Amino acid sequence: MVDVLDERRSVAAPWLRRPVLRGKTLRGNTALVVAVVVVLIALGWALFPSVFASGDPLTGVPAQKFQGPSAAHWFGTDNLGRDLYTRMVHGAGLSLTATLSAVAIALVAGSLLGLLSGSIGGVVDTLIMRFVDVLLSIPALLLSLALVTALGFGTRNVAIAVGVSLVANFARVMRSEVLRVHRSPFVEAAHASGVRWYSVLTRHVLPNAYQPVLALAAVEFGMAVLAVSALSFLGYGAKPPTPEWGSLISEGRNYLATAWWMTTLPGLVIIAVVLAAQRLGRAANRSEHA
Repeated sequence: MVDVLDERRSVAAPWLRRPVLRGKTLRGNTALVVAVVVVLIALGWALFPSVFASGDPLTGVPAQKFQGPSAAHWFGTDNLGRDLYTRMVHGAGLSLTATLSAVAIALVAGSLLGLLSGSIGGVVDTLIMRFVDVLLSIPALLLSLALVTALGFGTRNVAIAVGVSLVANFARVMRSEVLRVHRSPFVEAAHASGVRWYSVLTRHVLPNAYQPVLALAAVEFGMAVLAVSALSFLGYGAKPPTPEWGSLISEGRNYLATAWWMTTLPGLVIIAVVLAAQRLGRAANRSEHA
């Protein structure tokens, strides 16, 4: 029994103590450093927009409309003379809040489904996995579009729709990790010693199964940014003139021939955030397997 408990501590402790991204992971890895910087800048925009852009995102100067990128207007101006960089910065709050909410919904709901499915098994496992299979059979963007159409317009409904469309991925990963940990000797010893099932789940199974799910959350964050922006582009997000990243691209699509920056620069920002989040997710996954 002592050997089994020592094994449990040796397995659980690295998961609880080891940071997702170590310092040595960043050293000598330029791409990863750039990804961290991009994500931090995006979060800075969302949390402190007035620090990065002190102007009013809703007020424009008609005499300055359709001005290209310059030192005065980094991203140029739109058809109403509003500074596009200011609108991007102030739009980060809504876009990233919806993204984080969507990932949180998917993480909690998917982890709960996967935990129940992997730990209970039997009919419960079959029913949950068939439900997950149904979700996986529908393209995520199509599912989120159908859900937001049913729920109605608004950033909150967009976050819910995107979150539900991502649940299946988290449920699959959590189930596989729970099944792996359940076969460990220290879990079998805990069951044999009479520990209650919910204590086994919370004290032994969950601490050793959560990190791959968190790594998946970093990857899915990038996909959620893309999905939230897509729904905003289609007009399901906040009402104009409130800036959102997807809606900014939608506003500029009618001026592609004369004002390319209205769509290109916001699009490049979204691409940069998506790629940076996925790069961090891959680094976290490799760190978890190290």
